[in-house]
Amino acid sequence: MRIEALIFDVFGTCVDWLTPVSRAVAAAVPNADGRAVALDWRAEYDPAMARIRDGARGYVPLEILHRENLDAVLARHGLTCADPATLADAWERLDPWPDTVAGLRRMRARRIVAPCSNGSIALMVRLARHAGLPWDAILGADLARDYKPAPAVYLACATALRLPPDRVMMVAAHNGDLRAARDAGLATAFVPRPLEYGPGQATDLAPDADWDLVAADFDTLARSLEDGP
Repeated sequence: MRIEALIFDVFGTCVDWLTPVSRAVAAAVPNADGRAVALDWRAEYDPAMARIRDGARGYVPLEILHRENLDAVLARHGLTCADPATLADAWERLDPWPDTVAGLRRMRARRIVAPCSNGSIALMVRLARHAGLPWDAILGADLARDYKPAPAVYLACATALRLPPDRVMMVAAHNGDLRAARDAGLATAFVPRPLEYGPGQATDLAPDADWDLVAADFDTLARSLEDGP
């Protein structure tokens, strides 16, 4: 396994979205249960993207979906927000997990590192600046004009780096993301984030397939890669 580039899921794998988004909701919306709204907002994420993947809607960047989903969730909860546009941008102000930045820097010493996110290039740039994520490039959904787990997203990242898919490793805390990447011909690494959805999380606590690498955190993944080619 000769890996020249690592591409990363971002929301949940590299950054904690629940805590910052819950905090932003609580600050912006009077009387809101910040965590409940944040979880419901996130639950709208995949159905909104599915309509694009299925061809029912043309591609739009994730910021538009975030804003539309926020409006729907606030209405469902009977809440109003004085500045929903700023609240929708909370996804640009997420916090990295404690091991993320140092682990990425360690991996970047030997390999290309880049996001393979459903977030747009603009969103990923702003998030990287906020969280200090040391990417070599910004890749993902905007390149393919589609959303993961569509194979075109993973393949567009490999193509942008001028690498065959088997020289690129997808790193994610989500088994489904890795399954799609493997089906597209990429190598895979699973790093669990058992608190992504809070202490009651019941999914993606462990690998559900024989991924190429499994690591407890980014530092452990970096060490595993240093032992390989």
